[in-house]
Amino acid sequence: MKYIDIANKKLDEMRNRDDILILAIESSCDETAVAVMRGRELLSNVIASQIDIHKRFGGVVPEIASRNHTMAIDNVTKQALEEANVTLEEVDCIAVTYGAGLLGALLVGVSYAKALAYATQKPLIAVNHIKGHISANYIAKPDLQPPYLCLIASGGHTTIAYVKSLVDVEIKGTTQDDACGEAFDKVARVLGLPYPGGPQIEQLAKEGVANIPLPTPYKDKDTYDFSYSGIKTAVINYAHKCEQKGEELRRADLACSFQEKVTDIMVDNTLRCAVDMKVDTVVIAGGVGANGVLREKMEMRAKEKGIKVYYPPLKLCTDNGAMIASQAYNMIKTGAKSSDIDLDANANVRVFD
Repeated sequence: MKYIDIANKKLDEMRNRDDILILAIESSCDETAVAVMRGRELLSNVIASQIDIHKRFGGVVPEIASRNHTMAIDNVTKQALEEANVTLEEVDCIAVTYGAGLLGALLVGVSYAKALAYATQKPLIAVNHIKGHISANYIAKPDLQPPYLCLIASGGHTTIAYVKSLVDVEIKGTTQDDACGEAFDKVARVLGLPYPGGPQIEQLAKEGVANIPLPTPYKDKDTYDFSYSGIKTAVINYAHKCEQKGEELRRADLACSFQEKVTDIMVDNTLRCAVDMKVDTVVIAGGVGANGVLREKMEMRAKEKGIKVYYPPLKLCTDNGAMIASQAYNMIKTGAKSSDIDLDANANVRVFD
């Protein structure tokens, strides 16, 4: 019997169980992450971050990221199994991020997962990284049920998604240029702050006042879309103007003004969409979802409109294996089939793929 037939037979046999044991691998950018989950219960979540490696370059260098994934992935997997107190033989299926992300980094995780799945004859679940971020919310709030709106805010995405079911989403608004996390990193560089920019700007902004005017994209336009290129350029121009005139650059005020504008746009668009669609629940996902100002604004303004807001703990906002395991569980329970050993990485996967 072929591998794919064996894998799908095993999937069909486990589909009605609530205690499916999943080993999940995530390597889309600069974290090598592996988690073990039994049903909705997280047993281990190991992350080997490369932030200190890439900090000297001011951002992620794809080739360096791939090499470090290759060196780390086996040890991270063994550690995840040890912390979960399970063996590879006990695992029911292997899940892996196949996209979106850096192609070379994705290939490390996909290749490793395929080898594990084939060697052990276990099902292989190919997970959309972006849907994984959404699914982190099911770990934080196991009774969360669609439909709801999700603000996906990260280095590569700024999107409002209408989550119709555990696996189906519809895009209501998305960035037309820079993602919010990308803008945070670029502005941080202008302010002389190290990578990653988001936490650095949030910290510096606490010392400042939002008194520097910045443009509002799509002002008075009937859209839920985002644009951060203009705001980023305005910050750069302001900094250059201060330098040219020999004026002091009020770094904290500029960081605070930028953060206030960026988070205002995300909150306003998301809640306006929720009201228009008569949706009473909003969740936040992605690395920028860890921003404290964004969380506070969303909660405060949503409460005024009678909308509930949920978000994962900070450790589940950045890339991690737990969110991939959570989405794999959703896929299995809703009838997903195993991928075959010809599964390939795809750097450009969209949220509705």
